[in-house]
Amino acid sequence: MTHTKITPSSQVTLHFSLSLEDGQLVDSNFDQTPAQLIVGDGNLPEGFESLLLGLSEGDEQSFTVPPEKAFGQHNPSNIQLLARKDFTDADQLEVGMVFGFTDKAGGELPGVIAELDEQQVRVDFNHPLAGRTLTFKVRILTVQPAETLANPV
Repeated sequence: MTHTKITPSSQVTLHFSLSLEDGQLVDSNFDQTPAQLIVGDGNLPEGFESLLLGLSEGDEQSFTVPPEKAFGQHNPSNIQLLARKDFTDADQLEVGMVFGFTDKAGGELPGVIAELDEQQVRVDFNHPLAGRTLTFKVRILTVQPAETLANPV
């Protein structure tokens, strides 16, 4: 019996984990309900999705993913200095807190407080995993071709 290989727009059910260079686990669903996605739907960064292409049901793989293929390099221009007085609860700010900001297009943009003093707050808008090489492990449970999704029986 041949197994269906993952192609663009395949529906895939999988277990996955992400770890840092030192082995520290960032995210995993191996002990939970498996994830289900359609390749190309934007749920996974493109660099991770491309690694799935060609895998089949039952495959288990581990990949080293450089920053360029994961969440990008850390960009110093994504760090902004904001006036502390512009925060509603300025006296409760702490380094490491995550805030939701609204970008110019009206979308939500998370930022992490990197530093603060009496006047200013330095906010880092880089993805928390930017600049990190990650280990991406997957176990493919099911693969359905895209054409079976368009015409459910």
